[in-house]
Amino acid sequence: MKTTRQITVLGATGSIGDSTLDVIARHPDRFQAFALTANHNVEKMRLQCRRFQPRYAVMLDAKCAEQLAGALRSDGIKTEVLCGIESLEKVASLPEVDAVMAAIVGAAGIRPTFAAARSGKLVLLANKETLVMAGRIFMDLVRKNNAALLPIDSEHNAIYQSLPHQFDGNFTRAGISRILLTASGGPFRCASIDSLEQVTPEQACAHPNWDMGKKISVDSATMMNKGLEVIEAHWLFDAPADKIQVVVHPQSVIHSMVAYVDGSVIAQLGNPDMRTPIAHAMGYPERIESGVSALDMFKVAQLNFEEPDFKRFPCLRLAYQALTTGGNMPAVLNAANEVAVESFLQRRMPFTAIPVMIENVMRTIEPEELTTLEDVLRTDHLAREKAHAWLATLQ
Repeated sequence: MKTTRQITVLGATGSIGDSTLDVIARHPDRFQAFALTANHNVEKMRLQCRRFQPRYAVMLDAKCAEQLAGALRSDGIKTEVLCGIESLEKVASLPEVDAVMAAIVGAAGIRPTFAAARSGKLVLLANKETLVMAGRIFMDLVRKNNAALLPIDSEHNAIYQSLPHQFDGNFTRAGISRILLTASGGPFRCASIDSLEQVTPEQACAHPNWDMGKKISVDSATMMNKGLEVIEAHWLFDAPADKIQVVVHPQSVIHSMVAYVDGSVIAQLGNPDMRTPIAHAMGYPERIESGVSALDMFKVAQLNFEEPDFKRFPCLRLAYQALTTGGNMPAVLNAANEVAVESFLQRRMPFTAIPVMIENVMRTIEPEELTTLEDVLRTDHLAREKAHAWLATLQ
């Protein structure tokens, strides 16, 4: 009888991957790292393979895979090194795998996450783009293959914990009035709008509460991160756009709330540490130790709430617009945003140009329905082409 749950960690060298491996290390009797994947970070993957001895390690880049294989041979580590997107799909769907932590940032995470759902795995979803770009297709795939889906984003995990245990997507039957999705407001919540033109990548990546990768940090600074989460919440909880309200909560102590028709509001609180939602999902339905310190309410002292400013955060407005339009528009939004953020980080355009690029791309692509993953990837490619063409006009 199997005594440990075999976990594939997609995006093992990122911040979510780090936190996942920390939880795995705390429960060696319950979890084992079966496969670890990364893009380019050979040295960090080498250290992770030394510690966790996975069956497989996958590098997306072939040259990096070659370097890792050589390093592990010299270390005497027997982990088999693979490369490429097909290998990501393989380690997400092998029969030995019980659960897949889908933590690859960006559109690159979609195919292996689909592979996990197609194989009926427990999908621990931290990759926003899977639901943003292909929400209906992915949710249909989960249901068709009897896969299980648990959200890892702290906000969606908090909503999941605050919903009735047997919630089936029917707001009326569950007595739900709306979902309250909290947002920190990022590093520029109180900055003058005029000053945003001069924001540097370093400033945008300096999040006040969370330690995240560069792309997600910039998304938090523009509040696109929250816009993508609104679209995610729509698919995860069958929630109409007008039933999802963003609430700016600077302390990041309340991770999200659910409001009910009787006036009750149920919230999930905790210190801002991703190991809490990761441990909740990995141990579900049990509660397991995560390594996160208990919330000290006396130290927190007060909790503040504000309405989001769409003038300061136009990316949030664009995300609601994409969700309302539906079809291919969330995929267009996401692709344009990825190009915009990368261009900003490369100092090829100012911070305030991010929403301008996204809106321009959304205007140049006609809305249409998407029915297959190939449709989604085609839309993603087209939107990136349009975004790069717009960027070229700035040079």
